[in-house]
Amino acid sequence: MILTLAAANGCAPMHYVTARAAPNNPLQDRLSISSHSGPKPSQRTLQFLRSYNLADDLAGDPRKLLAEVDQVVQKEPSPEANYAAAEVAYIGGVKLQRKSDAPGARDMYAAAVVHAHFYLMGPESREARNPYDPQFRGACDIYNTALEAALRIARGDGLLHPGGHELIEMGGQQWEITVAVRDGLWHDEDFGRIEFASDYKTNGLRDANHTFGLGVPLIVVRNPAGRNDPAQPYYAPGLAFPMTAFLRLLPDEPEAIPAGAPVAGAAIAGAAAPVAATAAAIGTHHRAVLELYDPLSATELIAGDRRIPLETDLSTPLAYGLNDPALQQIQQPTLGLLRPDSPKRLTGLYMLEPFQPNKIPVIMIHGIWSGPFTWMEMFNTLHGSAELRANYQFWFYTYPTGQPFWESAAELRRTLVQLRSTLDPQHRDLALDQMVLVGHSMGGLIARMQTLSSGNDFWRLASNKPFSELKADPRVRSDLADIFFFEPNPSIRRVITIATPHRGTKISNETTQWLGRRLISLPKDMVQGTKDLLAENPNFFPPGSLINVSTTIDSLSPRSTILPAMLNAPRGPWVTYHNIVGRLPQRDLWGHVAGDGDGVVPFASAHLDDAASEIIVPADHLEVQSHPLAILEVRRILLEQAAELRQNPYGPLRAMAPRETIVR
Repeated sequence: MILTLAAANGCAPMHYVTARAAPNNPLQDRLSISSHSGPKPSQRTLQFLRSYNLADDLAGDPRKLLAEVDQVVQKEPSPEANYAAAEVAYIGGVKLQRKSDAPGARDMYAAAVVHAHFYLMGPESREARNPYDPQFRGACDIYNTALEAALRIARGDGLLHPGGHELIEMGGQQWEITVAVRDGLWHDEDFGRIEFASDYKTNGLRDANHTFGLGVPLIVVRNPAGRNDPAQPYYAPGLAFPMTAFLRLLPDEPEAIPAGAPVAGAAIAGAAAPVAATAAAIGTHHRAVLELYDPLSATELIAGDRRIPLETDLSTPLAYGLNDPALQQIQQPTLGLLRPDSPKRLTGLYMLEPFQPNKIPVIMIHGIWSGPFTWMEMFNTLHGSAELRANYQFWFYTYPTGQPFWESAAELRRTLVQLRSTLDPQHRDLALDQMVLVGHSMGGLIARMQTLSSGNDFWRLASNKPFSELKADPRVRSDLADIFFFEPNPSIRRVITIATPHRGTKISNETTQWLGRRLISLPKDMVQGTKDLLAENPNFFPPGSLINVSTTIDSLSPRSTILPAMLNAPRGPWVTYHNIVGRLPQRDLWGHVAGDGDGVVPFASAHLDDAASEIIVPADHLEVQSHPLAILEVRRILLEQAAELRQNPYGPLRAMAPRETIVR
């Protein structure tokens, strides 16, 4: 059973992204970019060139042709003329780049961006441009693709990083470009290596969270040596985050500004569309700002008096980060089960985005022989909802699954206390008092234990003698107290359990328990500590005591005494439970008749009587948390909570836990 679960859980590293042979280019077919005869303009641009007797110049110098089209644009400004100029400039950039003329290609790409900008946002286009014309989306694609092509060339000069500055010549005119971060959760110091999202294809994520508009989606690898952030200990290694680059053209100044001079923040923030209708009509010195937007906090921008949606990609940066070897180390299900001491240093909460005050944490807890990556399908889908992103932040808890789950529950309790002390020591962030825990399989038991009051009931499962009479090293006494004596966390409002063995599973039987004890290597200090504890306290722990339960396989037995104790323990009255059950009555994971359950956990064990809601999902135990119905139910629960808080924002955001009444 254990080896079969290993194969089913996929212990080999998952490659969440693969590099494309060539960047994804929406102009590929329209402009015949890769064809033997290409690149060449669209039929409408070719018709425009013929009407001005310029079609024959397509075979000549791209710069000369663009200059000729610019003269037409200057004399007869129109959306059609700007679109043709944008196409001509982009095609010229492709041709020059193939001739290894990088500076010339960059200038042509930049000219394509400017002309596409005037088509989309120029004042003369407001009435003349038809938003239903396919050219409109074509202009968006030229803007985005040409901007990306120019940035690829400029990347070597550091232009993509905040604070970057460069002067570009276009048609004898000088453009000064600076780079600035706008409306984001990340800061300048967080920027490390920058990649283009179009270079990669995602694997293992069903949904692509991609929105359409203007801008170039980027992947930014976080610089771990950047700013001093209190949440630094919780950021996942190799973390990558999304950004979108947008080039804003600023109003011209009457005189040129010195090279390297900073662009005034007020001018950037309040910049209207350029006063002139075309690039050729404006002065000799122009300014632009390459603005970097965090799509987690901005999905549109204002340019002049227009709202412009941003082109964003949330899934590719997520997948890119998951590919990082440092992050892959956290996903070690085999080590976590068979060598629970090995991943101890990796135990804890991980964030894949910045800590966001005033947003409710959703903490996802994996199950046995698993890791945080088991949540990526659900996280990617939930993260694609702008409404959920506006209200929630998603964190992931990982732990060595080979140890009994009540020890992992105690570690999570300590972790949550430490996190609150680090990020909100004054307890002013009320969103942190609305936490939601989502647990799959054994993770659901760990989540539920955060909401229970132990009294003396759990200690009685270990010994019928008072805790005060126990002889032990102070550290051992403290650890045992954390495990057996606890109160519900007053900051947890909802717990969602998925395929959780609330009453155990027959997968844990005499054979698998025996095998588990042979395969699972417990930490030497833990084994020795238990021996010392028993030696110092003879006859203190009866047969069947929880002290003698050493592995997670033992802890999930239907005969386990702690499971009924959990179901009967007092819970925080402020907590709402929700439950998701997998049900595949036909066959289990190994082709046998599964009975009434998900192949691992019977329905009778997964069912909860005290849940405010419970749904059944037609999925096996290993896939239920990724099933669309399960994800949809979690989404419904989160939206329900957000709606309740909007209706009663000053309600009981924080209920106090009971006073300490435990007799030890």
